[in-house]
Amino acid sequence: MPEGDNVWRTARDLHRALAGQVLTETDFRVPRYATADLAGNTVQAAVARGKHLLIRTAGPAGELSIHSHLKMEGSWRIYRPGERWNKPAFQARIVLRTPRATAVGFLLGILELLPTAEEAKAVGHLGPDLLGPDWDVAEALRRLRAQPERPIGLALLDQRNLAGIGNVYRAELCFLTRVHPLAPVAAVPDLERIVQLAKILLEANKDRRRITTGGPGGRNASPHWVYGRPGKPCLRCRTPIVHTRLGEDELTERDLYFCPRCQPETI
Repeated sequence: MPEGDNVWRTARDLHRALAGQVLTETDFRVPRYATADLAGNTVQAAVARGKHLLIRTAGPAGELSIHSHLKMEGSWRIYRPGERWNKPAFQARIVLRTPRATAVGFLLGILELLPTAEEAKAVGHLGPDLLGPDWDVAEALRRLRAQPERPIGLALLDQRNLAGIGNVYRAELCFLTRVHPLAPVAAVPDLERIVQLAKILLEANKDRRRITTGGPGGRNASPHWVYGRPGKPCLRCRTPIVHTRLGEDELTERDLYFCPRCQPETI
């Protein structure tokens, strides 16, 4: 699942390509919106809200926003008019055409059309956005501390607490702060440090195509300390990295990586 910085970058690219342009054709390839037509509307903006993406339009069809979420496999691609797509057409869920660009959303996990004035119905539940104008470290900490018994590894991924952290950052943040991901929020000695570091990492990576969290350099260096390194030696202490799964249920389970020595279970 994409991290918040990836979605921020996607929104930036869509905004650059579409903002100020009149839509000449819109093709919603999902049954619910098969008859929707925004042709004639002007794209006002493309913005990220955590891991959600909003494309705002206004014109003859009204003030409408296209809300999407990439989930595990989704992506947006931008092409020149007439340019051949580099992904299969059957994976397209929406096609937006303007005189200058074609934007295609492939395998989007969520796709809906709603009045711009009602965007809160889609994203109003989210906590402060790490890369958004609403970022508020105090509010993020308040929401986390309201769940004292919840494992920090689950609390960080809950977008209602703070929006933008995905599985890569969850694993790396816990490692960098030497916190076991199953430690309850109340037992984390410096919760603010984790939140501030999350902000630093997302800001540092938002213009990069490949996330790096500061792993040791050198030839064949890993961009991550623990994420995606099951069984490999910890880059700090050489203890094998543990891989397991963590979630509230089967639907929310995600891969979990940590070093049992650098991140002891008892704090």
